[in-house]
Amino acid sequence: MQTPREILADIWTSAGGEPSALDAVTLDGEEPQLPSSFRVAAAAQASIAATGLAAAQIWQMRSGQAQGVAVDMRHAVVECRSERYLRVDGRPPPPAWDAIAGIYKTRDARFVRLHTNFSHHRDAVCKVLNCKPERDDVQAALLQWDAEAFETAAYAAGGVVAMMRSREQWLAHPHAKALAEQPLVSIEKIGDAAPKSWPTRIGPGGDRPLAGLRVLDLSRVIAGPVACRTLAAHGADVLLISGPDLPFIPWLTIDTGRGKLTSFVELRSEQGRQVLRDLLADADIFSQGYRPQSIAALGFSPEDAAKINPGIVYVSLSAYGHAGPWAGRRGFDSLVQTATGFNHAEGVAAGVEGPKELPAQMLDHATGYLMAFGAMMAKARQAREGGSWHVRVSLARTGQWLWNLGRVADGFGIEDLKGDAVTPLIEDLPSGFGPLRSVRHAAMLSKTPAFWARPAMPLGSHPPQWPARP
Repeated sequence: MQTPREILADIWTSAGGEPSALDAVTLDGEEPQLPSSFRVAAAAQASIAATGLAAAQIWQMRSGQAQGVAVDMRHAVVECRSERYLRVDGRPPPPAWDAIAGIYKTRDARFVRLHTNFSHHRDAVCKVLNCKPERDDVQAALLQWDAEAFETAAYAAGGVVAMMRSREQWLAHPHAKALAEQPLVSIEKIGDAAPKSWPTRIGPGGDRPLAGLRVLDLSRVIAGPVACRTLAAHGADVLLISGPDLPFIPWLTIDTGRGKLTSFVELRSEQGRQVLRDLLADADIFSQGYRPQSIAALGFSPEDAAKINPGIVYVSLSAYGHAGPWAGRRGFDSLVQTATGFNHAEGVAAGVEGPKELPAQMLDHATGYLMAFGAMMAKARQAREGGSWHVRVSLARTGQWLWNLGRVADGFGIEDLKGDAVTPLIEDLPSGFGPLRSVRHAAMLSKTPAFWARPAMPLGSHPPQWPARP
């Protein structure tokens, strides 16, 4: 199996990074760190290290100064479970899942997973099943369905579910074959533009690699928000755009809101779309997690963005990749794990009946760091070469990468991390919700330490405008 350094080298060089830059990176720690048959700790360390190295290279471009990057494996994997360790005024997280979310058996003795944390997804499932949103009622209704037929019907009705497949079953699926042809991080030039000079402005908290860069964050839940939280940690001005009526998960919003400004913009109105166009015209990076047809219908496809702002770096997150029969399908980390073989494989390795989840939302978190990495690599290319750029990542392609890293033979021979192991990685921060205890960023840069200069705030706390430049 590859070492974490070799994994990082593959990520780095595949995006055009100079191999010699890897000499600046120190990776500490050993596997396993969490009970799993998959190399979740190595994936966490390599993906976070890639973001740190990209930030260090941008700093060198801007200042002429090289610096070291260090990532501890335990710190990295703890950050990939940051939502678990968040405390707000001393309070732990509430239950993470809706009452009917989770695993159920079907008539054909298979399993399906429901994701119902958003009420419209829950309502869609219950409409298909013609039942009340109670676990016993849902289970009784699902025993009248075969798993794949329900998966198809629920998606058609606007639900988000997944049938559990073994790895072999997934690899036989037409979409798995389409996914295998896509790169882990796709960086594609989509238009001509002159190179943009780096901002001269000092960002919040002082000079850092991304100081003065403006990032629009149109994402929810974990992966996309983690990407922009990472860009904020390296000094970017991140403006999170949400709609006043869009559902959200409060605890995740707090955890991923560190370092960001947050505004409400109603994109269903022409007035709101004009506000976003004006923001986009002055942005450097546009990061979004909507389905392609949804964002295009609003006038903000990659091609639209490149016309509004030639030289933009546009970052797209999807569940299942940008090509293949499932390219437009909704999805979340837990569902992608179920559909692509992870839950089946973990259950077999742990000796349990039925599905078993990875010990972290690793597809979400690793994808978030790969998004941030791709955004920074594309921005560096824009500064050197010009052009508008489109970065694409997906949860399922990240899952394929994680699977291909290999398995941990004794992964379930260790206990989960206890509080004493995590405490040194925690910091105290103010916020608009009360005092926070949260995980520090794991990429340690020797000259420009990563940190969040802005507190997490309730959605819509700021006007939809960029901070004034001096």
